[in-house]
Parts: sequence; C-alpha cells; structure tokens
Amino acid sequence: MTSYFSASPALSTSSPVLSPSSETLSPSIGSAQRSNALSNRLTSVLSASYADSDIRDALETLDRRGVHNTADTRRQLRLDVQKEVIDCNGEIVKDFGKVADQLQRIGTVITSLNRTCEEMRKHISQAKQETAPVLEEASALMSQKQDTETKQRLLDAFTRHFIVPDEDLIVLTSAEEPVGDHFFDVLARVKRVHHDCEVLLGGENQRLGLEIMEQSSKQLNSAYQKLYKWIQKEFKSLNLEDPQINSSIRRALRVLAERPSLFHSCLDFFAEAREYILSDAFHYALTDAVSAGEGERNVKPIEFSAHDPLRYIGDMLAWVHSAAVSEREALEALFVADGDEIAKGIKAGISSEPWSRVDGEEDVSFDGQKALNGLVNRDLNGVSRSLRQRVELVIQGSDDPVTTYKVVNLLSFYRMTFSRLIGAESNLATVISSLETYTFSHFQTLLGDQLGLVSGDPAALTPPADLSVPQFLSDALDVLTHLMKAYDASLGGVGSESISDEENRFTPVLHVAFDPFLDLAKSTASELSNKTSKAIYQTNILLAARSTILPYQFACATHLAPISTALSTIRVDLLQAQQNFFLETSGLQDLLSALEPFSLPTDTQDSDKQPQQPPSLASIASLPAFQPDALSLISQQLDDFLPSALMDATDNLKRVRNPNLVKSVTEEAVEAFCRDFEFVEGMIIGADEARGISKIDAAGSEIGTTDSHRDREEKWSLRALFPRTTGEIRVLLS
Repeated sequence: MTSYFSASPALSTSSPVLSPSSETLSPSIGSAQRSNALSNRLTSVLSASYADSDIRDALETLDRRGVHNTADTRRQLRLDVQKEVIDCNGEIVKDFGKVADQLQRIGTVITSLNRTCEEMRKHISQAKQETAPVLEEASALMSQKQDTETKQRLLDAFTRHFIVPDEDLIVLTSAEEPVGDHFFDVLARVKRVHHDCEVLLGGENQRLGLEIMEQSSKQLNSAYQKLYKWIQKEFKSLNLEDPQINSSIRRALRVLAERPSLFHSCLDFFAEAREYILSDAFHYALTDAVSAGEGERNVKPIEFSAHDPLRYIGDMLAWVHSAAVSEREALEALFVADGDEIAKGIKAGISSEPWSRVDGEEDVSFDGQKALNGLVNRDLNGVSRSLRQRVELVIQGSDDPVTTYKVVNLLSFYRMTFSRLIGAESNLATVISSLETYTFSHFQTLLGDQLGLVSGDPAALTPPADLSVPQFLSDALDVLTHLMKAYDASLGGVGSESISDEENRFTPVLHVAFDPFLDLAKSTASELSNKTSKAIYQTNILLAARSTILPYQFACATHLAPISTALSTIRVDLLQAQQNFFLETSGLQDLLSALEPFSLPTDTQDSDKQPQQPPSLASIASLPAFQPDALSLISQQLDDFLPSALMDATDNLKRVRNPNLVKSVTEEAVEAFCRDFEFVEGMIIGADEARGISKIDAAGSEIGTTDSHRDREEKWSLRALFPRTTGEIRVLLS
C-alpha cells in the first residue's frame, strides 16, 4: 500500500518535489542516483493507467472516508493507513486467542470421546467373540430353511404338474365313471404330463422321468380304451335324425383320433352298425306299412307298386337318395365340422402309432370330405346289394322297351346324383352304373327280339299296296318317338342345343331302335319291280323317318344328314319318272328320240376320230316320226294331254306322302318338259327353213317361199302340222 501511494499519480502531481523526509533518508545518494530515481518515478507515474480498477477502488475508498486532498492529509495518509492496519491486526490476534481457547476445549472433548470409543470397541470385540458361533449357526439354519422352502416349492410344483390325484385317475380309467368334461380335462392333463416328461429325460437323473412316462402311458392307454368302448356304446344308441347330435360324441372322436388304430376301428364299427340299421330301414320301407304318424297311415310300402317297374324302381332310388342325404348331413356334424381337429389328432397320433402309415407314407392326413363319403358309402353297402337284386328282378320281368329305357334314364340320373353326393368311385354309384348297363342291355335285347319277329314274318315284309310305310316301321317309329320324348325330358336331353357325337348319349339308342328297322324297311323295296313304285315307297319310308327325328336335335345330329342325302338321291329318280311321264304321255318322246342325232354334242366324240357332223335339218322331214300322219297324230296327242297334264302328273305321284315334295318334283319336271319342247319346236322351225318353207296358211297351202323357182313336187309344213308353241305350253302347264 505504501508503494502504491508513493507511486500514485495524484500524489506525484500535487507534490512534484520530493519530500524532506525522503531526502533525509538517503543523503548519500548522488545526483546521478537522484536523477535515475526521479526518472524511474516519472516513468512509473506516466505508465500508470487511470482506468486501472485498483486505482478506481482506491479513489472510491478515499472518497468514502471523506479525505480531502491537502498537503497535510497527504503527509498523514500513510501513517493513518498503517495505524489502521496495526489496529486490524490486533483485533485479529485477539480473535485468534479466543479460537485457541475453544480449540483447546474441543481437544479435551475429543480426547474424552476417544477414550469412550476405545472402551466401546473393546466391549464390541468381546461381544462379537461371544456371539460369532451363534450367528454362524443361525446363518446355517437360515440357509437350510431357504433350501428346504425351495425344495418344498419344487416338490409342490412337481406334484401339481406331474402327479395326477387318485380321484382323477379313477375318472380317467374306471368304466363306471361317465365320460364328460371332467374326463377330458383329466385326459388333457395326463397327456401334458406325458409330453413334459421329455424335460425330465433331459436331466442327469432320468429314472424319475422314465417312471412317470411309463405310468402316464399306461394311464393314457386305459383312458383311450375307455373312450373307445364308450364311443362304441354311444354309437349303438346314437340317433342321427337328431339335428343336435351330442357334443360329447364329437369331442370324443376328436380325442380318439390321436389313436388312429382305435379311431378307424371305431369308424368300422360305426359303419357296420349303420349298414345294419339302414338295411333294416330299407326293408321296412319296402314291405311294412308306415305307422309313424296320423298323417302317414295312408302311405303304402314300396312293394305295392312292384307292378309298375318305373315307379317301383323310382321309389326305391328316391328312398336310397333320401337316406344318403340324411346320412351325409348327420355325419357332417360328426366329422366335417371338426375335420381339422381330427386331422391334427391323427397327425399327432402317428408318433405314438407309426404303424398307421400306409405304404411308407411320410404324412398321413385326414380328409374330412373323403372320410365322410367313404363312411356314407359303407353305410349304404347293404342297401346297395338289396337295391341291385330287386332292380335286376324287375328288369328281367319287363317286356316294354319304352318303360325299360325310362328306367335307364332314371338310373342315369341317380348315377350322376350319387356321384356328386358321395363320389363317382363309391359302391352305390358303381352299383347304379352297373344296373344302368344291365337295363340298357335288356332294352337292346327287347328291341332285337322285336326285330327278329318282324324279320321272320313274310307278310310284315311285303310292301303295302298304297306304298305307305310298313306297319312294323310305323310301330318302331312310335316307339322311337316315346324314347326320344323320354330322353328329352330326362337329364340327358338338351332340347334344341347342338351336341357332338361324343356328348350325344342317345346315339346308341338310335343304333338299336331306329337303324335296324329303317334298314329292314328299305330292304323290302326290293319286292317291287316298278322303278317308280320303288322310289315312291322308299321316299315314304325316308320321309316318315325324317319327320320322326326332326323335332329332336340330339337325333338329327347323327341321322338327319344320311336320310336327307338318301332323299335327295331318290328325288332324282322321282324327277326322272315325272319327266318320262310327261314325254311319253304327250308323245314328245318319239320326236326327241327321232331328233337325238341332231342333238349329239361334239365334245362327246372320240378324240381319235373326227367329230361327226349332225345331219342336215332338211332331213328331219324325212324321218318317220315327222311324216304328216305321224306328226299330226303326235300333235293331237299333245293337245289331248295338255288340259289335264298337271293334274295327271300330280296324280302319278299321289302315293308320295309329302305334297310339297310332289309339287316341287312336278314343277321341275314341267320345266324340263318345256325345255325339251322348246328344242323340238326349234328343230321343226329349222327344218322348215332348211326346206325353203317360210310361211304356210292354216289350210296348208303354200303362201310364200324363198325360192323364186318353185318345184312342182308338193311340200308340207312341219310347223303347220305341229303348231303348239313353247309359250302356250308354259301357260297351260303353269
């Protein structure tokens, strides 16, 4: 602080000359030294910063003390400050003396405390030595207690999990105890114990796990045997008609599926029981009157309709179908509703019964639908055998082919129905299919017998006098009509829809009931010697056959085209017959025969020979048929023919049983006759022109000629002798 105030700028400024006291303190300093001190002081004063915080704090302190900047104050300031410092130090020393007294008393207290602590330490050490054995014993006892409690908890947990109480084992294995929810709960617990024994087998001591596993295996086997016997007992009294089948049965089947051998054995037992029940019910429906309710007393047994094969077989098949549907619906609740659970059970049971695998299969799965179809099929085996016997007996006694074929359609319908219901490979569907084949074979036999009877009767093979359809063919067509109606009304009929040969199941019927009779009828035409009569007879046969099958597309698909082709061929014969009738009746045939050399086409000549030139038209007048008498006679015959020509021609084919065909054939024959007449007319006109005759009067005298020098030889006009024109012919025959 002294150096601070001595170097203070304020002091230096107000007292630029050194104080006398300082001069007296250093009298020996030379002028050089005083000069250095003065320069150092000036340097110090000049280097001081009035912005220094220490200077500001000092000035603020002086200002608070009220010190005035005077020469006396500046001289006494240092002494005052030193005096204050000494006084402060004295106060501090006095306070430290008090602190020393207090520390001395504290030291005394600490010494006393140390002595007390030492004594307590000795007592504690002595007590510790005395209680150490007791503490060690207590610690050992506590450890033993904890071990015991842990073992007790383990034992309790083990007992609760692995040990089944005796009362539960009695419920599980005793036959006197019912099978209910308690049974299934205990069984589930034993299965869980058996499964968890694998954990025990994984330890060092495996004896306990083996013993418990062996014991639980015996308990499970006894439980499954009890469940198996209980299900068999329940199956005997099970009412499948009840829509609410006991849920315990379904649950028992799901659980028993874990033993596949017992499960399948149970199904076999069930199938045998149901087969017997359904066979007995079928026999009861066939022979015994229904007396179940007031409204059903008038229902008669099925055997009452045995005289009607179609109704009898239909009633039996309807009963079997109803029984199959009811059986399937009832068994769906047992097997399909819980099919996934049963499949899981069988899959889990493979590990306990590896012999359940079939042919080394790695995965034996349970298909609920397949098992259901198989079970329904086995349930109906007895009914199938009885049905087959009765249907075969009825078919053997049937002699009506229409009824027999209706039975075939009925069997076909039920075959498809049963195939969709329980599978195409089922025994019932196979039986129905074999019955269908057997019935159709009998149907073929009946038609074959009818054909044999007709073939052996000469009277039946003689064509009728009116050339109509023979009676045996009419009867066969009537039978075919009934057969086609039956097929069209059945499931196989497709109405007017087009079907292929592969899809047309009626084609075999046509081969049996239509083709042989039609071929036999056509063969009887050989009895007729007249070609026209033979054509008319065959036409009537084919027309009757076509009109019979025409309304049914499934018959037309295979047989209409051949019949139409045959009709077209025979129609040509009818047309030729009509043309011959027109030409011969009108007399025009003689003229055409005489003019044949003049119509010989040149392209038909032999290529190795020179083409023959037709004779001169003038030579036509020299032909016998064109002589005046002969030509006049032919012209008169034509005039007599024309007024009734169309009616006579139509009457010529009146025995054809199709007016439209007669009309069309006659019209074509008329057109052909007109063309022939036009040819004759042209030849006649050409002959007259070639002879130099251009025009003749009505009396036959010569009016004009192209020759300026007329021969004296008398000439006649062919046109005058044959005056009809083609236009007149067309008008008269229109």
